[in-house]
Amino acid sequence: MALDWAVILPAAYFLAVGFLLWLIWPILIGAMFLPTPPEVVEKMLSIADVGAGDVLYDLGSGDGRIIIAAAERGARGVGVEADPIRVLWSRLRARRSPARDRLRVIWGDFFKTSVSEATVVTVYQGESINNRLREKFEAELRPGSRVVSFSFKFEGWEPAEKHPDADVYLYIVQPVKA
Repeated sequence: MALDWAVILPAAYFLAVGFLLWLIWPILIGAMFLPTPPEVVEKMLSIADVGAGDVLYDLGSGDGRIIIAAAERGARGVGVEADPIRVLWSRLRARRSPARDRLRVIWGDFFKTSVSEATVVTVYQGESINNRLREKFEAELRPGSRVVSFSFKFEGWEPAEKHPDADVYLYIVQPVKA
């Protein structure tokens, strides 16, 4: 059986181009994938006291590790992710979780996705994105909602608490001043 190079070469080219596009897609949309270490996920959920009755939104949810861990604590987890490959990946991981009925992954832009039902929002973004998100949170989140950030602070907000062993910051949304 002879190899049909007229089929193999275009297929290989298509796969290589697709792979390269997948690698640069996060750069094009401004959403690099830096997974939150598992021990930090636990610290983020602990500092916010996530549990049953909470609705946690993870903005830039990547592989879904934070929403799955939150759902396993009894919360409802909603991930918002721009990368379609990571959306599929996290949806597959969510289906395998015993808490799958409390999980949802949205493919989209978290700046355009409402977080108004959230009681907790987690982020691992840079300072410039956090500062843009602060305005969104002030407009959409209810007073008392918790925002947890790993590594980066929110300009103009004072953390209610910082985890003693990690750069994990807890913020409590304050009522809007008239």
